[in-house]
Amino acid sequence: MSITVKPLDAYRLPTNVRATHYDLIVRTDLEKETFEGSVTINIEVVEPTDSIVLNAASVLVLSSVSLSLTGSADLLTPSRTSHDEPTQRVSYTFPKTLSAGTTGSLRIDFSSTLTDSLVGYYKSSWDKGTYALTHFQPTGARHAFPCWDEPLLKATFSVTLISRADTVSLSNMPALNEPVVPARGAEALFTGVAEKEWTATKFATTPLMSTYIVAFANGPFAFLESSYTSPLSGKVRPLRIYATPDVIHQAQFALDITAKAVPLYETVFNVEYPLPKLDTLVVNDFDFGAMENWGLIMGRTVVYLMDPNNLNMRAKKQIASTQCHEIAHMWFGNITTMAWWDNLYLNEGILGPFYAEVQAVDFTLILPGFATLMGESIILDKIFPEWKVDTEFINDHLNSALRLDARPSSHPIEVDCPDSNQIQQIFDGLSYAKGASVLRMLSKHVGEDKFLKGVSIYLKKHLFANSVSRDLWEGIGEVTGTDIPKLMDAWVTKIGFPVVTVTETGDAIRVRQDRFLEDGAAKPQDNETIWTVPLSILTTSAAGQSLIDNTVVLDAREKEFKVDLSKPFKLNGNTNGVFRVLYTPERLAAIGAEAAKPDSVFSLNDRIGLVHDALALSKAGYQKDSTTLNLIYALRGETEYLVWDGIATNLGMMVGTWWENTYVKDTLNALRRQLFFPIVERLGYEYSADDTPDTTQLRSLAIELCANAKHPEVVKELRDRFARYVTTAEQSAIPADLLNAAFRVAVIDGGVEAYDAVVKIYENSRTPSEKNAAIRALGFATDKALLDRTLDTVLNKARNQDTRIFLGGLAANEKARRSAVTFLEENWATFEERFAASMGLKFIVSAVYSSFTAEADRLHVEQFFAGKDISKFNLVLAQVLDSIKTKAAWIKRSTADIEHWLECWEKTSRF
Repeated sequence: MSITVKPLDAYRLPTNVRATHYDLIVRTDLEKETFEGSVTINIEVVEPTDSIVLNAASVLVLSSVSLSLTGSADLLTPSRTSHDEPTQRVSYTFPKTLSAGTTGSLRIDFSSTLTDSLVGYYKSSWDKGTYALTHFQPTGARHAFPCWDEPLLKATFSVTLISRADTVSLSNMPALNEPVVPARGAEALFTGVAEKEWTATKFATTPLMSTYIVAFANGPFAFLESSYTSPLSGKVRPLRIYATPDVIHQAQFALDITAKAVPLYETVFNVEYPLPKLDTLVVNDFDFGAMENWGLIMGRTVVYLMDPNNLNMRAKKQIASTQCHEIAHMWFGNITTMAWWDNLYLNEGILGPFYAEVQAVDFTLILPGFATLMGESIILDKIFPEWKVDTEFINDHLNSALRLDARPSSHPIEVDCPDSNQIQQIFDGLSYAKGASVLRMLSKHVGEDKFLKGVSIYLKKHLFANSVSRDLWEGIGEVTGTDIPKLMDAWVTKIGFPVVTVTETGDAIRVRQDRFLEDGAAKPQDNETIWTVPLSILTTSAAGQSLIDNTVVLDAREKEFKVDLSKPFKLNGNTNGVFRVLYTPERLAAIGAEAAKPDSVFSLNDRIGLVHDALALSKAGYQKDSTTLNLIYALRGETEYLVWDGIATNLGMMVGTWWENTYVKDTLNALRRQLFFPIVERLGYEYSADDTPDTTQLRSLAIELCANAKHPEVVKELRDRFARYVTTAEQSAIPADLLNAAFRVAVIDGGVEAYDAVVKIYENSRTPSEKNAAIRALGFATDKALLDRTLDTVLNKARNQDTRIFLGGLAANEKARRSAVTFLEENWATFEERFAASMGLKFIVSAVYSSFTAEADRLHVEQFFAGKDISKFNLVLAQVLDSIKTKAAWIKRSTADIEHWLECWEKTSRF
């Protein structure tokens, strides 16, 4: 189930005609839930042709097509029109050949219905009605108006929105304060404007830009306003955040982050933000977490809104990281754009999922990675250094990337993806997390200052243009004097990453690289790549201080390096690299003992890396699971939240894998209770504004993990708080960071009364965080009748964007997991239709099937999807199947070893 590569011309538009400017008029009728419009596209004929081919999805009804050629008063109409739905292209053939150099304007009228598809121009609902907005990435613009819908084909856009007079219209550029004159041939769209029943808003013309970042919206929006002063020019630019009036008061924090981040980006890139304003629109229904439309960012309520009167560390981090990610795209992706989607990581990796919650041919995948790195690490660290975001990057991005990239079904960062179905699939952990991790490794290797100077050079050379990966490498190489293309080639063009094996030879270490696969079953053909690996060797000075050599690379299969083995040492110092490190059991035990010391030479980043490497290596069969459990247990005196977060993640993976083995699951839960309950006792349940971020997050983690592990005192405390929350409406009874745990505990054993209370919260939530916590909790009912009610909600009541969250909650509930599978499969045709245009199916397939661990379940999944159209989620499906296969092999290989370790732990409670 790999990507099917077809000739580019099968999915790419012809290049014989190009668009230079769009004059777009859209009339939105929210009452009738329809829209209609007219687009006049200035074109230039590059090669002689008698036909014009552009993108238009079948949801658009096209009419009144005419071509006006410069210097001629005649209007040409097509002699033949054809539409190809698989490629979403419309072709107009004219009665005469257009010679090269001809210019003119193509006018097309169109109309459609506002649906809840989450793609194109669609509707979203709130308590008092409906509003409309766009989502075009990657190929949704063609669902809203006919266009050349490829990132390379940049043009300028002049947008006019006609809407009912009591609504607000938004677009990429500021509205012009001038009368709007109806365009020739589009007079009917302006009906009612003169009578003030409708209003026409014309927006300033955009710079050159790709269609996927064009945006517009219409609805009853309110706003908060701020501004920033450019550190480069001194210009003051307005910043606004829009939402419906009932929730706009929860958007202040997101606006504050915007005002801090934009000038930081200008300073770092040494390129001024190029538009006159930057707006953000917060919406109820959105396919992604957020989207970087130029000048008009859009995103979900859950990633942008926060009750200002209820402390919520998770929400603050989600808002800040999301907005910093999207703002990064204003430069990296919007000013300079990938030529095609195989370079997506250049957008997303440098800059910043939604849980998050995305172009010349080899640049596209790096863009998500760049946004992730900049937005969720480098810039965010400058705003909130106390959050330790570089360290958190290891937990949130690096290890998620390594887990996904360790599967045989992985794909390179740069991957051929001509088909729009494939384009949607590559908005995954490799585009975002691996792209960002590889770029972070490069930044650490050459130095962050030089890295950012190289990025600035790259941006300035490609302003308002398109580029490929090599352009970025050349910019960084210009500053560093390093052959960056040679260093980076295998990391972005080859699948996978290495495991670096360390053997000791007297006064040196011998280091070998081989491809790492999570099932430990690499075949010779899987192990052909030689990566240039920045080893970052950490050694210890005579004074006991750690020293990291960031210049050392492994660019061969094996090399030897001098190291004083009598002192602590470690590869991948500060966990900067995208690889695993395998030591002998004796050396790992010594490293673990050093890491457990209060004054260890191993940093916080090092300790987190050790934990994640250990579990990945034991899962793949490189070392025993008992070795990993020994390391984790040795770190039980740890004080840092982020190390405990890594421990919790990895123990949770073990519990989830052995979910059908009662002894292993229950005893691992007992171990989790022993490790985490002392933290609960020490920190308590009360949150304070005076707490450090580390304390706040560690408290939340320990309470939630103890609740998952069924610690009776924690469960009782959360139940009591839930009862107070419901009966007294005392919002402070459950701190915002504990909503997930408290609602889940209540539903698990609370019967109909607790379930109904959570349903009421879901239907009348005060904040998006509260609503999402309720959605997840409704999947944790244990009574069949209650689970059936949840399934009915999924099928008949849930918003499309919430479906995956409902199903994720059900799949996380061991007693509902198989019911969720049956439900999905019985209603597969419904879900196929509902999510035909969006990315929903890939998220649903992952949510419902990923928890399984038996070979019989893997075979069932394969059989169910045999013969079905899986083109929109074949990559995710392959990853799910790989994951189940790996976990089944892990269980077979390691159960006896884990049971023995747990038996010894039960007898002694220590090692």
